[in-house]
Amino acid sequence: MERADVAAPAIEVFSDFYRQLEGGATGLVREADVEPLVDVDRAADVESDPQAQRDAAAVTAVIKLNGGLGTSMGMDRAKTLLPVRADLTFLDVIARQVQQVRRDHDVSLPLLFMHSFRTRDDSLAALAAHEGLEVDGLPLDFLQNREPKLRADDLTPVTWDADPSLEWCPPGHGDLYTALLVSGVLERLVDAGYRYATVSNADNLGAAPDPAMMAWFASTGAPYAAEVCRRTPADVKGGHLVVRRSDGRLVLRETAQTADEDAERAADLTVHPFFHTNNLWFDLPRLLETLRSSNGVLGLPLIRNEKTVDPTDPTSPKVVQIESAMGAAVEVFDGATAIEVDRSRFLPVKTTNDLMLLRSDVYGLGDDARLRATVDPRPLVDLDRRFFTTIADFDARVPHVPSLSGASSLTVRGDWRFERDVVVVGDARLDDDGTARSVPAGTRLG
Repeated sequence: MERADVAAPAIEVFSDFYRQLEGGATGLVREADVEPLVDVDRAADVESDPQAQRDAAAVTAVIKLNGGLGTSMGMDRAKTLLPVRADLTFLDVIARQVQQVRRDHDVSLPLLFMHSFRTRDDSLAALAAHEGLEVDGLPLDFLQNREPKLRADDLTPVTWDADPSLEWCPPGHGDLYTALLVSGVLERLVDAGYRYATVSNADNLGAAPDPAMMAWFASTGAPYAAEVCRRTPADVKGGHLVVRRSDGRLVLRETAQTADEDAERAADLTVHPFFHTNNLWFDLPRLLETLRSSNGVLGLPLIRNEKTVDPTDPTSPKVVQIESAMGAAVEVFDGATAIEVDRSRFLPVKTTNDLMLLRSDVYGLGDDARLRATVDPRPLVDLDRRFFTTIADFDARVPHVPSLSGASSLTVRGDWRFERDVVVVGDARLDDDGTARSVPAGTRLG
């Protein structure tokens, strides 16, 4: 890590996790040690006047995590470079959302991206089309750190001559705090007078900068807050907040931190009703103070993630990736809180199922660049993974996204291509007969 010019605090964070790993730590959060989170504030009940919103927006920065490649969709670059509406990419929509808030409230509202070494250049080139996006005195981005993948058998750094870049991995999005510190961005934000940050994944266009939410967070005086949503059966695998019995602190439990024997109860919506959206808020000066006092080691819980060194080759050596979740910082800060938000603030794109919905008439893009659902509930899309998993396969088979606003569900089995002006209503299903087929233009399915 030193030879690769990784910053000293990032090396110390990795070293701290490595010592835990050597000691046999698993990072598991046992059900017996926690209680469900059942009572939180609701964004729907939040009230604030325009002046309070402007005052909060004037001292808030927007941070988007844009370090991940769309590997699960067959991509080798940032997923956010994909078009989502007409010719607008995720990055275009994010830039427009921020610029609209700036105009409406006459605030600077800095926008910063946390990139990885794999996503930085292409993303910055795309963002250059938005004039005036960068705020004077602040960068538009900062880099996520990197760490070695470890052999699962002896925890030594793996060697992979076929592609040495695969010997490295990002430390998970919990690296946000270390990256903010070592890049100097955190100190620059505080010195410039910014008090708060709103953070979300760049592939979640629902997490638009919202002055009403900014005013809410400013009014709480909390050092940290997490946005949560009511869980549905589709959310049982996501991370969720629980209350630690020993000290009453909020704790994030990710799927990888759930013991096998606890999995059924952890997935029970009647027991744990909220999931974590990965939309966060924190007080910038208090974060800086906390990191300085701990030499950059925030003390986030360890996540031990086992993979293969080449994720596309299951026969390549097994490795351990040391990771942490940025949402886990909720347990670090005294007085951390949570707020229940509407599902509209959680629109992540993890699969082509999600992408089809986002590109369809189920969502409309307003003049403020915010995506809003046109129907409730939104339909369920289930595309055959054999033919629609990668973006190349999806775009080849869905050159024209069907109308889904009248649908309850669309299930596709087999190799199908959608022609123009297809309308899906109710529950529709396309079955596999072993041949490649097309849905003719103008077809009504359902």
